[in-house]
Amino acid sequence: MNTPKNSGAQAVAGATGGGAARGGAPGRRQGGTRRAGGSTASERRDHLVKLAAELFARKGFQATTVREIADEAGILSGSLYHHFDSKETIVDEVLSTFLADLIGRYRAALDHGGDARAVLSEMVRIGFGTLDPHRAAITVMQNDWNYLRSLPGDRFDYLIKAEDEVERMWVEQIKRGQAEGSFRADVDPKLTYRMIRDTIWVAVRWFRPGGRLNTVGLAEHYITVLFDGLATGDRTSQRA
Repeated sequence: MNTPKNSGAQAVAGATGGGAARGGAPGRRQGGTRRAGGSTASERRDHLVKLAAELFARKGFQATTVREIADEAGILSGSLYHHFDSKETIVDEVLSTFLADLIGRYRAALDHGGDARAVLSEMVRIGFGTLDPHRAAITVMQNDWNYLRSLPGDRFDYLIKAEDEVERMWVEQIKRGQAEGSFRADVDPKLTYRMIRDTIWVAVRWFRPGGRLNTVGLAEHYITVLFDGLATGDRTSQRA
């Protein structure tokens, strides 16, 4: 069964609209036809998406062919078209699933409440927490963002909408902290957010699951540096 053209936008819209299950992926298909060996069509589809995502992350979306995805899965290219109508449909599902999960978790953190520092700390934990389960999607977004946005039509317009929604949530919390007096007033909220964002996402290039530091430890270390700084003694930068 083919995925509708705007499935990615629908998945992310579900999360940004607050109707998604918290921490879930609204774009995922439910159920599926039972097949031999106890697997379902939806499980087979998920397996193919994961295989393709790894190839996209390793080789780049443009360089990866449908034949290579099929070979990786041990099936004929024609069989892949029983699940997806195009390579774009696969990457659409990879990215929309990641963004729906991320935005859903961010919204849950905002709904939970707390002061600005507590909320931002939780958002940092959420961001670093995606490095393992969504490593391939994050890599694809970094490497192929401009290409996907350049494709004809509006299929990947939801990438910009999701990016704007995430930025709004972060910037609002930074401004709230400034208004509360807990954050410095002499820093630019949008620039601060973008520096935090880039620190988190670029970490996917060097973070390795199973290493000395897991994503929890990585997040806590970053939170310490973010809020307590690196230098000791009096502040040397411009005062508020």
